[in-house]
Amino acid sequence: MHALLLAIDWAFIIEKFILIAVIVTVSLVVAMYETWMERKVAAVIQDRRGPNRAGPFGILQPMADGLKLFMKEEIIPSSSNKLLFVLGPGLAMLTAMMTSAVVPWGSHINFRGHDIPLQIADINIGILYIFGVVSMGVYGIMIGGWASNNKFSLLAAIRGASQIISYELAMGISIIALLMLTGSLSLKTIVEQQQDHIYNFCYQPLGFLIFLICAFAECNRTPFDLSEAENELNFGYHQEYSSMKLGFYLFAEYINMFISSAVMATLFFGGYDIPFVNDISFGLHHGQNLLAILQIASLLGKVIFFIFFFMWVRWTIPRFRYDQLMDLGWKALISLALINMVVTGFVVLVKHNGWPF
Repeated sequence: MHALLLAIDWAFIIEKFILIAVIVTVSLVVAMYETWMERKVAAVIQDRRGPNRAGPFGILQPMADGLKLFMKEEIIPSSSNKLLFVLGPGLAMLTAMMTSAVVPWGSHINFRGHDIPLQIADINIGILYIFGVVSMGVYGIMIGGWASNNKFSLLAAIRGASQIISYELAMGISIIALLMLTGSLSLKTIVEQQQDHIYNFCYQPLGFLIFLICAFAECNRTPFDLSEAENELNFGYHQEYSSMKLGFYLFAEYINMFISSAVMATLFFGGYDIPFVNDISFGLHHGQNLLAILQIASLLGKVIFFIFFFMWVRWTIPRFRYDQLMDLGWKALISLALINMVVTGFVVLVKHNGWPF
């Protein structure tokens, strides 16, 4: 036992623990202020002020909302399955946070001669990990809707689950075309391939468009928020939830939006790559730590742009009917993704083996 304790690399464990704590904290803070940003974007589009009471420009409004959720009475329906009722929002929140583990937020920082990578886990199947974790989010929705013992909640959960499963197919096929070009499932490798080169968006514009539309559906964002259609299903699958259990569901949506934006930026727009800057040369002349800070800022800038786009679409486009939603996923997006995959495969074949005719 003593030999085992000596063999453990405690510096590595502490390093990863700190990195996990920082990324989780940043994700929660970003999700919290996405609610403020959502209201401000809606206010600008609708020509009004938005939150402006709690702090300058309403900057403290998310803290007031969080305190309100904590202080509200927690109600668990007597006819519900209490264990699953508690498990649902926890699972939704957990799966939303777990996807951040494989996103490279920067190259590395140098601390006392030791290089610390700004990625929790650089696994060589990073994209498969993301899809595996995201698919678990369906259980958070289904469990929450079923455990409530409310027919409206159950119908909304079925809608949400079928929507997510449908659009995951098109999203997965669009990623296959990208993997044919990159030859790797590691997100860090995909970012490094785009550094000082053309971003993958230029090679895969159709694949990016399909991925973007599917990301809206995965996050249950308008115009794909049919599981929360107020005129049909009241409040949706979390109708019976209150206090921080409801807060977990709402937070999970905003964290999913943040992580989806980070994944899109990583796969198609160079991730933490600083546009028009040679990262290696900059690091040699100005120091690796300054480069890492600017790389994080570059990635966050791209993420904020996508988050703004999510919000812009919400307040400008009306939601689909449910049959239109499913037709778009099964008839249009999957067909386009398959065509894109076949064409990309042919182009890659010609590039590596020459014209076959």
